[in-house]
Amino acid sequence: MNIRLFKPSLGEEELQAVKESFGRSWIGLGPNVTEFEEAWEKFIGCKEAIALNSATAALHLALSVFKFPEGKKVLVPSLTFAATATAILYNRLIPVFVDADPVTLGINLQDLEKKYDKDCVAVIPVHYAGHPVPMDNLILWAKAKGLKVIEDCAHTTGGVYKDKILGTWGDVSCYSFEEKKLMTTGDGGMICSNDPDLLKEVRAMRWVGIDKDNWKTAQAYTHANKDAMHWFYEISVLGYKYNMNDLAAGIGLAQLKKLNKMNSRRSSIIRQYMNGLNGIEGIKLLLPFEPESYCYQMFGIRSIRRDELMIYLKNQGIATGCHYTPLSMQPLFKEWGNNCPFVEKEHNSFITLPLHADLTDEEIQYIIYHINKFNK
Repeated sequence: MNIRLFKPSLGEEELQAVKESFGRSWIGLGPNVTEFEEAWEKFIGCKEAIALNSATAALHLALSVFKFPEGKKVLVPSLTFAATATAILYNRLIPVFVDADPVTLGINLQDLEKKYDKDCVAVIPVHYAGHPVPMDNLILWAKAKGLKVIEDCAHTTGGVYKDKILGTWGDVSCYSFEEKKLMTTGDGGMICSNDPDLLKEVRAMRWVGIDKDNWKTAQAYTHANKDAMHWFYEISVLGYKYNMNDLAAGIGLAQLKKLNKMNSRRSSIIRQYMNGLNGIEGIKLLLPFEPESYCYQMFGIRSIRRDELMIYLKNQGIATGCHYTPLSMQPLFKEWGNNCPFVEKEHNSFITLPLHADLTDEEIQYIIYHINKFNK
């Protein structure tokens, strides 16, 4: 066999969406993007959603909208993808790395309290692998400290915690539609908030600072004949080329219709893994998966023989990974790192196993068989 670690689940619906954009000869920022944003607002129940070309862009702009003074600090888990912390550097802020919870691998609330000081302005919880951070506790703590909360929802799309959808707990949330995620637009992201005023500049910020709606308020130009001013625009904020395009948004609209079915299949796969791996000596689940309750982008295990097992599985045609090498150990963050002792040691046991909606029952049993065989 040749079993992929991650794989987007694409079909005729996505291809048809791309063809329709081709037929309109409109493949840039256009009506599909607007439709996708409106569908996303309805899906998660937020007041404002703006589509971008990546979750990295979303994280960058999520911090930018607060206009924090340069040199202030942002609390961020060490166990996350680079973009969560590089967004802090983009905004000339300082990352404060927080250790992982030993059980869930999410941000450790006790270490969060220890790492906080008066220069901290925000915290970025990451729902690692899709397992929710206890947002009720984190929000209470953050509000008491006067901190803004930016939810990194790159690993969850549609997950609910305590009857509230993940991504609607914080001040701002950021989603990822990169090809390995629960749903995909190829590359893409979304920034969301229940405070539209907070994101009022983001549409300009995502498109090199240009806000083409501003002509409506330029009375000196438009009083006589505003219909003749269709060409007018203003640049009033520093912007970036972060917009989503209609090709990606069309794919996203098709994927969103399939999301519940794909999430259900992932949950079924995780339950098969959990049943099949139960009781194998030397193997522990990566975290306390609850596939009937939450949506998971990744599944994994912990093994003290991590490297040997990964090489063995590779030789059987089974792709694996490790998510992640803690950021507090990375050279880029050396100045602020080496301060998360649990995850800096424990990550050496992490193995990510194949998980995607197209994974077959036969492939799952093949993986379980070889993990069991290796550990006998």
